[in-house]
Amino acid sequence: MSKVRVLSFAVSLDGFSAGPNQSLENPLGVNGPELMESFFHTRVWRAMHGEAGGEEGVDNEFAAMGFANIGAWILGRNMFGPVRGPWPDDSWKGWWGDEPPYHTPVFVLTHHARPPLRMAGGTEFRFVTEGIDAALEQARAAAGERDVRVGGGVATVRQYLRAGLIDDLHLVFRPVLLGAGEHLLNEIDLRALGYECTKHLAGERAVHLFLTKRK
Repeated sequence: MSKVRVLSFAVSLDGFSAGPNQSLENPLGVNGPELMESFFHTRVWRAMHGEAGGEEGVDNEFAAMGFANIGAWILGRNMFGPVRGPWPDDSWKGWWGDEPPYHTPVFVLTHHARPPLRMAGGTEFRFVTEGIDAALEQARAAAGERDVRVGGGVATVRQYLRAGLIDDLHLVFRPVLLGAGEHLLNEIDLRALGYECTKHLAGERAVHLFLTKRK
């Protein structure tokens, strides 16, 4: 059965999943790239950018698993790009160039309508203005029997967690301190929501924790 999943979601030791002051120059916020070091060195990351090499091992294995059996993605507006408010035009097409890494329909939460955007490699961004339930309904329909991945950003993951709509949560804890930014789990009682840690494993540059929602 199709699941709703958060995968390879990086967290600092002090609980932040994005740094402060996100912008075009700092899409992950100030010091935010430190969260992604366990991904940047993998063979999966380098292959996504048309480069050879990269590290294999635990971090690479879980990076690859993050794309397996995914039939649709859900992203927040901030994850799609730095543009705020009404879309001035259709020139912004995401951070990822002409061929984004998704290769599936991607449902972008926004308050401002925009026509669907088809990209190379099978990615199609569809902009949803009716909220998280509507985005999930559309994503499930698009994914069929495959899973839906909620890719972020932090506010979007928090919304789906609070609503109890995430089945599996894979957190990648990096040994860094950000000190400020967007906190992932502040005032979210995962235990009360029915989540439990079912697996944990150390990788080369991070510790991987897997949480599952009890049925």
